[in-house]
Amino acid sequence: MTDDTVTIGTHQPLTGPASAGYSTISAATSAYFEYVNDNGGVHGREIEYLVEDDAYSPQQTQTAVRKLVETDEVFAIVNGLGTDTHASVLEYLDEEGVPDLFVSSGSPDFNQPNVFENTFGYNADYVTEGAALAQYAAERHPDARVCFLGQDGDFGDDVLEGVETVVGGEEITEIQVYSSSMDDLSQQIGALMAAGCEVNILGTINPFTALALGTAAEAEWFPRWYAASVGSDYSTLREYLGSEGAPLLEGLVATNFLPSGPDDEWVELFREINEQYNDGAPFTFNTVLGMSVGYTFAEALAAAGADPTRPSLLEAIESGSVTGNSIVPLDYSVDDHSGYTTVGITVIEDGVQDYVGTTYNVDVGQVTEVDPAPVPLENEGIPTG
Repeated sequence: MTDDTVTIGTHQPLTGPASAGYSTISAATSAYFEYVNDNGGVHGREIEYLVEDDAYSPQQTQTAVRKLVETDEVFAIVNGLGTDTHASVLEYLDEEGVPDLFVSSGSPDFNQPNVFENTFGYNADYVTEGAALAQYAAERHPDARVCFLGQDGDFGDDVLEGVETVVGGEEITEIQVYSSSMDDLSQQIGALMAAGCEVNILGTINPFTALALGTAAEAEWFPRWYAASVGSDYSTLREYLGSEGAPLLEGLVATNFLPSGPDDEWVELFREINEQYNDGAPFTFNTVLGMSVGYTFAEALAAAGADPTRPSLLEAIESGSVTGNSIVPLDYSVDDHSGYTTVGITVIEDGVQDYVGTTYNVDVGQVTEVDPAPVPLENEGIPTG
């Protein structure tokens, strides 16, 4: 921290098995910070964002984060990506007293304020997403056979847990899992078909969402598909499926918690920033995620005061004054570091992915439909404190 600059850092999979799609998040965050810096920064300070590649490997994450903390002396770690990767540095960041902000994962492990008081989640957790998808399916298709396909490990398990809170474990007609090292889902899709599944809820990342839909189509099977946010971005899925496979995405139901839709004022701003500061890179869910995280950090920094300290930064977030820019305000407090606990339902229609007006809050297994309360765009998206 200097009079002119605040330096923060992150670990991201710029290479390795998770780089497709996810490597674009930090580029979008950097673009947003460049936009802020060109417009005077926050309390006159420019934000310097250091991005270390961890290749989605916990061992490399530890090396990257130690460099950021001990060599680069960052003020905070922001939006470290991945459940297993970031979990490997939780205790280290806690011991070092480094603010650990807006973790890029839907795992509830990053909401433990009594254990890791400096760590704050950001993404809606996967249990919330699974429960919201199941609730929407139950309301729209109450007699349908509901099935589940998910990635093995915590991600898939958490989405499935959310589905079970609504449907009940005994009422899920078929459950299939896959490993991220696979390149063929014919066995899993065959089992879902044989079970007569009518609604398939997916705890999948984008490549496997596309693979599932494509494999089913090859078998001339077209059930209803419901997907968690990390595996449902239309632009990304369209790239995987190609123009000929794009019609398979029509009707895909998904969860989201970020600004979305062609007429959203935040999306319009982020498109402009993407063109000017991110070389006009493809505009996807991850672009919006990266810029939204950047905005939320800038908002926290502004709220921390003209001469911010690590304690004042954490206090500002816990005070509830940091709202984010989504379909509902963030609701951080001293006792809750979870990030978003409310998600909206999107549907792809005529090649456009947008909210349909149904929004759910999930709290201790209870799913309640609520009204969206979008955070308005002010001061051209630059927080002033």
